[in-house]
Amino acid sequence: MQREGTFREMKRHDFYEKPSEKRVRQKAEAIRRVRKLARKLAVREGLLPGKPTPTR
Repeated sequence: MQREGTFREMKRHDFYEKPSEKRVRQKAEAIRRVRKLARKLAVREGLLPGKPTPTR
């Protein structure tokens, strides 16, 4: 549920959000998504080190 954003959605509906605040939030979320995707692509192409794999 947390992965799908259900909790975040419920919190957002608890109170009124001004249109200007909504735009700011949506823009920040979009930037976060783009950065995450770029980071994933860079790791996949070997430009950035990925998560260290645990050795046993």
